[in-house]
Amino acid sequence: MLTLRNVTKTFSARTLFSGANMTINHGERVALVGPNGAGKSTLFSLILKADTPDAGEVTRDEWTTVGFLPQECEPVGEETVLEVATGKAGEIERLEKQLAAYEAAGDVSSPEYFETHAKHDALQDPQAEAKAKRILKGLGYLEGDFDRPAREFSGGWIMRAHMARLLVMEPDLLLLDEPTNHLDLMSLMWFRNYLKNYPGTILMISHDRDFMDELVQNVYEIEESRLIPYQGNYSDYLQKREENWERAMQAWKNQQKEIEAMQEFIDRFRSVASKAAQAQSRERQLEKMEKLEKPRPLRKGFRFNFPQPQRSGQRLITLSNIDQAYGTKQVYTGLDLEIERGERTVLVGPNGAGKSTLIKILAGEVPFQKGERKLGTNVKLGYFSQHRADTLDPDCSVLEELKRVAPEIREDEARSILGSFLFKREDVHKKCRVLSGGEKSRVNLVKFLVDPPNLLLMDEPTTHLDIWAIEGLILALQKFEGTLVFISHDVHFIRSLATKVIHINAGRLTSYAGDYDYYLEKTGAEENARAAVIAG
Repeated sequence: MLTLRNVTKTFSARTLFSGANMTINHGERVALVGPNGAGKSTLFSLILKADTPDAGEVTRDEWTTVGFLPQECEPVGEETVLEVATGKAGEIERLEKQLAAYEAAGDVSSPEYFETHAKHDALQDPQAEAKAKRILKGLGYLEGDFDRPAREFSGGWIMRAHMARLLVMEPDLLLLDEPTNHLDLMSLMWFRNYLKNYPGTILMISHDRDFMDELVQNVYEIEESRLIPYQGNYSDYLQKREENWERAMQAWKNQQKEIEAMQEFIDRFRSVASKAAQAQSRERQLEKMEKLEKPRPLRKGFRFNFPQPQRSGQRLITLSNIDQAYGTKQVYTGLDLEIERGERTVLVGPNGAGKSTLIKILAGEVPFQKGERKLGTNVKLGYFSQHRADTLDPDCSVLEELKRVAPEIREDEARSILGSFLFKREDVHKKCRVLSGGEKSRVNLVKFLVDPPNLLLMDEPTTHLDIWAIEGLILALQKFEGTLVFISHDVHFIRSLATKVIHINAGRLTSYAGDYDYYLEKTGAEENARAAVIAG
């Protein structure tokens, strides 16, 4: 279906690929992994023919249709959610113009014409609208949302409508770039189960370990400008990668011993007449030997020791009979909640259910109309939000900002910590005023880790992190001796940390005194997601 042969691609004087090879067959589910900047998005551009290799070739089966879901969605105008999902928001018109151009040029037998025609036919199918509605429901939309203008929704919800359009078209090769970023846990479960039954081929870039473990059969890692294939899911890849590294390291060590022994013999007997010939022979042998390179250390989740917070009382925070509303929209009525020392609580529920609002009420960030919020003894509260950047000094560099909260930290240690959260080399000297939203989010995250409160409230802390930074954050939080309340759609992150689950829906809280798998077992959420796909 898709083949890359000896592909070389240089970008800004940096070689991303050199003699890279890849083969993906029909029906396979494949993950593309590698650190940020390794070339994953560039590889997608080559497959989509939006870019060309400097050498080598990228070939697809002649009649293959390709669909692509980027990380950032296209802007929308007045079109409704359903019009976006069915292609009536300009996609059908765009395809018709392409078909007319091919026909005017007499180019009606090309693969490009066939692909355009197939996508147009899929969107014009009489069942397309019904299919789009089923998919939109699975992705979390309510039926009353279908005829609302898409611009009334956040970027994440608009992305879901574009995702629905792709699934309606059902291309033979589906390219997904971070598809889980904007999904809550329920829509994520539905999407994962839908893809398990997808009839085509899937190639994905993802930082969601659990998502890849559930879906992919093969992994390609971008390593030193090559594409290294691994059979199995993401966890299998990690294990085989470790085994390959250990074999390579042992082979290098064995060769180093051999070289050392040969050199010792040469040095010892070079001037001894009876052994000189043997010494010269070994010298020639040593010169001809193909030297192995020492394997570079494997990138892993970053480990570091950070100060533990002051011990709090048993009850950290209590909410009593809270009423909270945004204008006429009532979010909570008579809300009661207690958070106790040592709990690691994840808040789950559909988007819009009130998870972020609850975190903000706990943090004292939003007003409520009735009730009481009471902090316990010795509570030092920290609130981490994806969108909170006002704690950063715009005139400080990233490194200075970190040392501002942890003045005792050594510069080399600070650089190592920042490097694990994607601030490389000279990035640590960037002023906070020029940082992107994601960069500001990561700086705030590092600040929490080096000066942690004893009650840590976190809203989607893994956003903007690659898979190794997520692993580093997990390792840090597993050693955290304080209390944690968090929201996340990363199932591996949740499974690694949560000891209690609170499900929120329509302003009602239901607590489950167990981990995420206990919650799934008690609620049947996985079975419900599978049933929703089958029913659709």
